[in-house]
Amino acid sequence: MRKIGYLRVSTDEQRPDRQIEGLRGLCDEIHIEVVSATSKRRPVYERVKRRLRSGDCLVVWDFDRAWRSTIDALTETKRFRAKGIGFRLASLSILDTASPAGIFILTMLGAMSELERNTLSLRTREGLAAARKRGVRLGRPPKLDAAQLDQARALLPNSTMACVAQLFDVAPWTLSRSLRRGIKTQKACGVSPESDHHGARSSGSSISSGDGDRRNSS
Repeated sequence: MRKIGYLRVSTDEQRPDRQIEGLRGLCDEIHIEVVSATSKRRPVYERVKRRLRSGDCLVVWDFDRAWRSTIDALTETKRFRAKGIGFRLASLSILDTASPAGIFILTMLGAMSELERNTLSLRTREGLAAARKRGVRLGRPPKLDAAQLDQARALLPNSTMACVAQLFDVAPWTLSRSLRRGIKTQKACGVSPESDHHGARSSGSSISSGDGDRRNSS
C-alpha cells in the first residue's frame, strides 16, 4: 500500500512548507503543484491520479488544496472508493473517509471550504470596487510619470515613437499607451490636451497622426 501525497500552492511566492511538514511523515512520496485553485488544468494532480492503484491512498492537507469545489471533492472521492483507493485528509487524520459518518463530515468540510473561498473572493471584488470609486489606481505603477510624458509630447513632433520610447527605456507601445492614458486623464479632469506648458498645438494629434502635426506646425 502506497501513500501518495499531493499538495498545491497558487503561486511561486507561496510557501508550501506547512503542507510539506504535514504530509512528510504520512506519505511515501509527495507531489507539489503550482497552479491557481480556479484552474481547470492541473497536470501534476492528473499524473498522480493515473498512478494510484487499488490499495493505495491519496493524502492531501486540506480540501481546497486538491479540489475547486465540494462537488469535485465528493465526485473524486467516490471514484477512489469504487477503485479501492483510499483518501485521507492530513489536517483531520482521525477521520475515516470511507464510513457513512466520514462521508458526511467530508461533505460538510468541503462546503465550508467552498464558502470560505467564495466569501474571500467576494470581499476582494468589493474592496477593489470601493478602491476604484475612491480614485485609487489599481495594478502596476506607471512606467512613465507626468513629467516624462510631457517631455515625450514635446519630442514627438520631430521624432518617431520608437526613438522617443528608446530615450525613456520603454517599448514604443508602452509609450503610446501611456500617452493615450494621459490624454484620457486630462479630459476627465476638464483639461484640454491642446494646451500644455510646452506650447504644443496638440499632444493627442502627435500620437494618432504625425503628418497632421507637421501640417499644423507649418
